[in-house]
Amino acid sequence: MKLSNKKEVVYGALDQWVAWEEEFPLIALAKALRILRQRDQWQQIIQVAKWMLSKGQGMTMGTYDTMILAFDMDGRVDEAEALWDTICQKHRRSVPRMLFSRMISMYERHNMPQKILEVFTDMEELGVKPDEGTVKKVAHAFSRLGLEDKQNEVLRKYGPKWKYLRFNGEQVRIRAKDL
Repeated sequence: MKLSNKKEVVYGALDQWVAWEEEFPLIALAKALRILRQRDQWQQIIQVAKWMLSKGQGMTMGTYDTMILAFDMDGRVDEAEALWDTICQKHRRSVPRMLFSRMISMYERHNMPQKILEVFTDMEELGVKPDEGTVKKVAHAFSRLGLEDKQNEVLRKYGPKWKYLRFNGEQVRIRAKDL
């Protein structure tokens, strides 16, 4: 099925659908967003999510994560940054690690190492511990900016403590620093 990209058409169809519902169909819209995400229909995700937010619905970290991903994949980094700023202002102490990781991934995909370090600084300031993938991306950003000492510091502080290797058919745990 071909979906329209025109904002007015999408908003009109959604308004028409919701007009006859007794309660806002948040679960059905979440399913629709998931299907659109599977189909890589980023522009429609943005339209549906913005429409939901305009109705005062779906203001969850999951919706924000989906919107940041959609902005990223649609090449709209400036809009993702605006949303990120809004999230940080409203939910400063409760921004989940998942959203920090999403922003860092977006900046890496768009070759913006300085922005990666800005988000990572906020992450450290709030005491949010980065996951392994985020640590690698931050270390890579430090490397690209020529800050190898900072790269090593991040890897030492947040890098994996253990590595798992196969030895004689068995999995063996070894300290990462011993490798």
